[in-house]
Amino acid sequence: MRKPELAAAIAERADLSKDKASQVLNVILDEITGTVSKGNDVTLIGFGSFTVRERAARTGKNPQTGKPLNIPASKTVAFKPGKALKDAVSK
Repeated sequence: MRKPELAAAIAERADLSKDKASQVLNVILDEITGTVSKGNDVTLIGFGSFTVRERAARTGKNPQTGKPLNIPASKTVAFKPGKALKDAVSK
């Protein structure tokens, strides 16, 4: 499912216009993005949690030459599914 399809599903289930549902979806995604980019976690009970994880600097290998190279430390976003989502998927 892509973003427009999700917006259409929200519009149908929430009795909204497609434009309004798309607007709501964009606001939700912007809020999640803004909160996580500030280093804070976002927890949606039953759905899951978005958290920032730190990756340490490490040594990797260039796949073409095989030579070692340094990979700098970085931050990434992790998603951990909640119990309700895990249960829905495992059925």
